Amino acid sequence: MANLSERQHIERVLAVATHDSGLSQDSSAYDLIKRSWSRCVHDYGLDPAARRHARILTAHELRDHREQAEDFLHVARAGMEQLYKRVSSLGYVLLLTDAQGVTIDYIGNDALETDLKKAGLYLGADWNEEHAGTCAVGTCIVEQAPLTCHREDHFDATHITLSCNSAPLFQPDGEFMGVLDVSMLASPQARESQHLALHLTLLYAQLIEDANFLRHFANRWILRLGTAAALVDVCGELMLAFDADGVVVGANSGARQRLGRMQANDAGGGLIGHLLTDIFRCSMDDIRQLARTPALGDAALLATFDHDLFHASVIPPRIAPRPAVSATARESVPLPACPALDRLAGDDRQMQRILEQSKRLVNKGVNILIHGETGTGKEVFAKALHESSERAARPFIAVNCAAIPDSLIESELFGYAPGTFTGARSKGMKGLIQQSDRGTLFLDEIGDMPLHLQTRLLRVLSEREVLPLGADKPVRVELTVIAASHRDLRKLIAGGQFREDLYYRLCGATLFLPPLRERQDKRYLIERLFAEEAAQSGQSPVLAEAALACLMDYPWPGNVRQLRNVLRFALALSDGGSVELGDLPHELMEGRPPLEETLTPPKAEREESLPAALDEAGLLLAALRRNKWNVTAAAAELGICRATVYRHMKKFSIVSPLDL
Repeated sequence: MANLSERQHIERVLAVATHDSGLSQDSSAYDLIKRSWSRCVHDYGLDPAARRHARILTAHELRDHREQAEDFLHVARAGMEQLYKRVSSLGYVLLLTDAQGVTIDYIGNDALETDLKKAGLYLGADWNEEHAGTCAVGTCIVEQAPLTCHREDHFDATHITLSCNSAPLFQPDGEFMGVLDVSMLASPQARESQHLALHLTLLYAQLIEDANFLRHFANRWILRLGTAAALVDVCGELMLAFDADGVVVGANSGARQRLGRMQANDAGGGLIGHLLTDIFRCSMDDIRQLARTPALGDAALLATFDHDLFHASVIPPRIAPRPAVSATARESVPLPACPALDRLAGDDRQMQRILEQSKRLVNKGVNILIHGETGTGKEVFAKALHESSERAARPFIAVNCAAIPDSLIESELFGYAPGTFTGARSKGMKGLIQQSDRGTLFLDEIGDMPLHLQTRLLRVLSEREVLPLGADKPVRVELTVIAASHRDLRKLIAGGQFREDLYYRLCGATLFLPPLRERQDKRYLIERLFAEEAAQSGQSPVLAEAALACLMDYPWPGNVRQLRNVLRFALALSDGGSVELGDLPHELMEGRPPLEETLTPPKAEREESLPAALDEAGLLLAALRRNKWNVTAAAAELGICRATVYRHMKKFSIVSPLDL
């Protein structure tokens, strides 16, 4: 039941949405909120009195949304991490959503994870206005304008403790791309408390959007314009991308708003396709001269035909233009055969995409960061990368940063010179980093490496040399590093537990291994691992369909590692002929019907196929005799598991003559 404040809020929303027929088209904050309330009631049929739980997408659904924005995510994350450093101490969390309102990235306080997820301030939350009601993200998507949705501005009464600030993000071609949102669970009552947060949201939204613009047009000329001469070289308020002929091919939001008055209909606000000389009162030589001899003051002023004056600078193309390669042509380029990688996946779409990326990366000298839940096979994947590379004949050195004691990790990693400390080897010791020279150094659980060692590792990666403890001269090393973690390193950076500069040294490429429960090739993995474990134990059994079905249905919280252990357990219990449902560990059976109920044929079915004169004991005895007392074969004939056969043999005192 709603409390007094919620009831008052509900009455106010309905009164405004139902009776205020003169809703303004003004862009002021209150008019945006009033229009949204009206949409919620009249267009979406929402009831402000109905309590709506946060809608969180499944991991599979979220992955599809993230894949659509993959290129943009890396740029946006860098901006979000910088913003979070400035607002985290005030209790804010950051959301990045796509154009549908789905949160595709998130930074927040782990200690508040339960409360944040319940409120929808979490990864995978869907804030579309049609079901979430008036909110910063959903209303920003509809209005495509920045706003603060403060406490009672929310349509849903369950959200009236939240205060959220949002700013729209646009693609380089002007299409709406998503929303940057800065929110807090419990806000001060005064709306003015959010003014600074909204301005920071707008500032970083522009920084993220402009960084994406520069990335997208790295092979084009870019004209930067601003009202402050001293800042235009580093922070152009307006940006136009143009080709060698001076034709505008892109415009950022600032340029579209200030200069896009020529043909308001086209996607670039009237700018795309026009010559710069149609916009500015100058020649192309004047504009190109800015790139050759950049200057401030009057010499760098450009005037538009609408009499606007801007300070200007030009960035030449940073990447030479290349002929466009179609996706079909790229797919036709043959990739090298990599058996070690190919055997890691079946027909799972995400894993196949990861394998394709891996094959292109293994010999490019790029450090790789592997993310994934515990047990997803990060070390196995790292070994496969090594075995598929030109370094395969060189050492693969694996270091578990969480397993080596703090007192030993420094000497283990960097080694030491003779006589460095009491108890040391007389000839010193070559550290694991040096042992991996020209091979692969695998740093597992890198997020657990102490901060002071992160500093030393960063120096090794930067200088390509390692200084053993007690030594005077560094040793040159040729390193290829693969790091792995089940923790979100970007959250550790925000919390001051991981060095940001080391992170960017390690993540030349980032691969995300999906958990086993989300993979579409579970049957392939189960059957492959079953064959491997059976071969290692010297057996050649078959995996019964009932057991396979149970393995397919299980959610696998421990992922591939847990699956491998379960298969070893089942093979140890089996007699070598067949692995049945009864051979699987008990935890896999929880929530399933009893074995007899699942596998024992109904009595009517048994009586149809066998003489009615046979009772249950006779039925079992006859099957055992026909199969020469092979319990597995008898169980298969009767459609029950071996454990049930043994239980019934004990029940009816049936003893195999082979045991006499």
